[in-house]
Amino acid sequence: MRLIEFNQASLQDAMTFLKHCVQIPSWSTQIAAQRPYVSVEDVLNTAQQQAVTWTWEEIKTALENHPRIGEKKAQAELSEIEKTFSNREQSSITADEETQLALLKGNITYEKKYGFIFLIKASGLSSEDVLQALKYRLLNEPEIEKRIVHNQLAEIALLRLSEELQA
Repeated sequence: MRLIEFNQASLQDAMTFLKHCVQIPSWSTQIAAQRPYVSVEDVLNTAQQQAVTWTWEEIKTALENHPRIGEKKAQAELSEIEKTFSNREQSSITADEETQLALLKGNITYEKKYGFIFLIKASGLSSEDVLQALKYRLLNEPEIEKRIVHNQLAEIALLRLSEELQA
């Protein structure tokens, strides 16, 4: 979507566009409500500022709409745009059977320990990079891991927004 289209879209259409980046309604509402924007950078700056305000409950709800790393389907139905984002972001995750099994086991261990899925901005990472990060993050205390997940979700949302919003 071009910036001029985003600025002129109905509030509902703008919020739907933003929802594809991350399913946190307060984020979409606040960004859409501050239109019009002068530049894409202004939108991204506002999006980044709004991401800081996310509560853990909002983040946890949004995680239900993310596929597990290495998995192609999410716990909840994704829109076609969200499926495209996820597939593109995980395009480097083409692990051999051993690495795929290690990711699956790591995901299960992570979910048992923390109570939510392992989330990482996978864009540009190999399967081995992701597996190494997963192993490392399993050592974190829950509160530290929640902060990391918050940061990773914000990075994913901003990446998606930057890829889809054009000047």
